[in-house]
Amino acid sequence: MQSSRQSQQLARHLCHLSLDDGTVSAPRVGAVLSFLQRHPPRQPLTVLKHYRRLIARELARRQAVVEHAGVVDARILADIEAAMSRRYRRTIAAVTRPNPGLIAGLRIRVGDDLYESSVAGQLAALTVSD
Repeated sequence: MQSSRQSQQLARHLCHLSLDDGTVSAPRVGAVLSFLQRHPPRQPLTVLKHYRRLIARELARRQAVVEHAGVVDARILADIEAAMSRRYRRTIAAVTRPNPGLIAGLRIRVGDDLYESSVAGQLAALTVSD
């Protein structure tokens, strides 16, 4: 029986095969999935779970999720994309997501990194420090 470590190693290899110039490629992901369908590994569900997690992580690394309470101008989004692309030295695409709980300001998430400049975040910091 294939161990979990081998499943993770296979999933990492498949994830690497799914990248085209460092970005996730839909045709390559499709090719990997069709290959797995034709030639299933010993623990296909385990491999697919690891593969899905790795692909989701790669996609999140290339996307800045901008949460906002009000309207965000397209110019501001372009500035955020440019700043994050310079900071991470890779192309970052900004995606907006409304969040009325922020009151005002922005919360930006790129992969595991979080940048927050919102009234809700400042109020939360005040209540923690008291």
